[in-house]
Amino acid sequence: MNILVTGGLGLVGRPLVQRLLTHNHHVRVLDRLADPAIAGAECIAGDVNDFAAVRQAVRDMQAIIHLAAITNPAGGPGHEIFRVNCAGTFNIYEAAAQEGIRRVVCASSINALGFNYGIKSFPIQYLPVDEEHPTFTTDAYSFSKRITEEVGAYYWRREGISGVQLRLPGVIPLTEEFRAMVQQFAPLTRQAFAKVLEMPLEARQARARQIVAQIDAERAQRFHETPHEFEPSEGEWKPDFNDPLSMLSFGVTDFWAVITTENSALAFELGVLADYEGSHSLYVADAVNMIGMEAEILASAFYPAAARKRPLAGAEPLVSFEQARRLIGYQPEMSASEWLSSPN
Repeated sequence: MNILVTGGLGLVGRPLVQRLLTHNHHVRVLDRLADPAIAGAECIAGDVNDFAAVRQAVRDMQAIIHLAAITNPAGGPGHEIFRVNCAGTFNIYEAAAQEGIRRVVCASSINALGFNYGIKSFPIQYLPVDEEHPTFTTDAYSFSKRITEEVGAYYWRREGISGVQLRLPGVIPLTEEFRAMVQQFAPLTRQAFAKVLEMPLEARQARARQIVAQIDAERAQRFHETPHEFEPSEGEWKPDFNDPLSMLSFGVTDFWAVITTENSALAFELGVLADYEGSHSLYVADAVNMIGMEAEILASAFYPAAARKRPLAGAEPLVSFEQARRLIGYQPEMSASEWLSSPN
């Protein structure tokens, strides 16, 4: 199949392009900088906000995977995030419609929910979070992802373009550099896990409430909308290595969900190839949460008011990818947690 991948030279894009090439697809990459190129792929320089460049790039393609975007609320002022992410996505769909392409798969984000980067918190109604959970976006990046999902729905209604908007959590590269970085903290995490298990439930919940209050105070300061390049500033919330609940709270606002670059690439390929119609927003994630801890222990400590839509199983993340499994056949392979615990 001839597949255009926008933003194909980034963290998510490169492993995806390599997977598609391995499976004998012809891949054209549209990226602002077409260097360093990927052997076997046709790499061209272009901007998704330049409609003429997009229109040229989609010619002779059979499907599009759209990754190019500003990837967090600190990536620019709100109006620029909206322009790049929303208008860029509109350009991709409009060019696809003009070329007669009927399959477009886009990178949305777990942040389309609005909970992680939002400047205001809101109650999580039930766990695991799924596509039916109400959204509440209060930052430009998360809002842009909700709008891009609506763009996909519009082009399904208007032009019959089918596709999925994959709500990716944090994407983890399975590199030795990443392994070395994380493994220095692994003993501290295991110790924190053991100490939490020894704590009475009421004590866990009381400390978790304090931590959540600190995180929510940081939200109100719009901390995520400011670029950060140095050590945390005075007053900024950060995990306390001497506090087990604080250690395990890293990841609380995105429900301890992560996805490896390999599982992300798998999901995008399935989004192109699976047999379905319509425009669908889908959560995808690794099968194991980022700290490998029992999901129910995390949920009962940090989300005591949330109902259970179904029983939580093992160390799963607190978001569900069941809809992705049903619609496109997504079944994650090795998780980041499993990889980190495997022999080098």
